[in-house]
Amino acid sequence: MGFLANLVVLLIALLHGYILVLEMFLWTTPRAMRAFGTSPEFAKASAPLAANQGLYNGFLAAGLLWGLLSGGFAIKVFFLLCVLVAGVYGSLTVVRRILYIQALPAAIALILLLLSR
Repeated sequence: MGFLANLVVLLIALLHGYILVLEMFLWTTPRAMRAFGTSPEFAKASAPLAANQGLYNGFLAAGLLWGLLSGGFAIKVFFLLCVLVAGVYGSLTVVRRILYIQALPAAIALILLLLSR
């Protein structure tokens, strides 16, 4: 169970690393605009905000990787809770699908992590 929990944590870290790249470096490209449902005008106007948001996603990814590399149970739990809260908040304030893309995987990883303890 521990291997599966860590695998899911790794996948979530990789997802947030990918989101960092989309938000910080590719925000005005067709790929990112498709992923986030934005127009070229909105993407251009919101690029600094998206880059800032991408940085936060990078911190989430870094924290999860830190937890994996250090074997820190509490570190993984903390950063998964951060991802979960961000996902729930995003689903309530931006678009509902964030609940399934971000919050649900974090909840699954948390459950697996707690069961592996």
